Amino acid sequence: MKLTFLGTRGEIEARTRQHKMHTSLLVSFRARRVMIDCGLDWLGKFERLHPDAIVLTHAHPDHAWGLRNGASCPVHAPDKTWQILTNCRVEDRHLIKERVPTRICGITFEAFPVEHSILAPAVGYRISAGRACIFYGPDLLFIHNRAAALKDVQIYIGDGATIKRSFVRRRGDRLIGHAPVRTQLGWCAKEGVPRAIITHCGSEIVAGDERALRKTIAAIARDIGIETQIAHDRMELALR
Repeated sequence: MKLTFLGTRGEIEARTRQHKMHTSLLVSFRARRVMIDCGLDWLGKFERLHPDAIVLTHAHPDHAWGLRNGASCPVHAPDKTWQILTNCRVEDRHLIKERVPTRICGITFEAFPVEHSILAPAVGYRISAGRACIFYGPDLLFIHNRAAALKDVQIYIGDGATIKRSFVRRRGDRLIGHAPVRTQLGWCAKEGVPRAIITHCGSEIVAGDERALRKTIAAIARDIGIETQIAHDRMELALR
């Protein structure tokens, strides 16, 4: 399995050469390529990547609005996401059921509900191919059934909205928002995940002193015992 971080920027104004495009991950296996999320930055651009399929985590603009004009490949998403995407003219639509492993281009995706938004319910994906297994959750406050989601996962790829600061809001009796990196690394330690990569970077990373922030994250990771790094656009990683 090969991972290519096509974009690593959240829904923020700031952007740099390292974090220019909205968050998206390309998962490749045996010459097949699946693009996860296609935000507004990718409108009119993602076609040049020639993905064999696209998978969506949720319907927010920075994750799905690049599909407003449609797609030339199949697009897979949970039912709650399709219900919201009335502005996207996607013809070849496929349903991903939560907690049901779904094989797409030889790669298995299992959707786990995550808390993030009431208006655009989100999922994270447990992704496996060959002997490789990762969890991808770029926008989340917490993972439902976390132990099952992270069982035997080699790499956790998570939300970089904030490092330590709380980014939680209440809507009625529901909590929404983003878990800090420090909290997510704690999940990894508890579930035995050895490595974490931070994507969907917020203003703290993109507009801040990333070199200093890398040191901060490294210190947190060292204390917890998790190998951690911040992803950047075009970063590649091969798993065996």
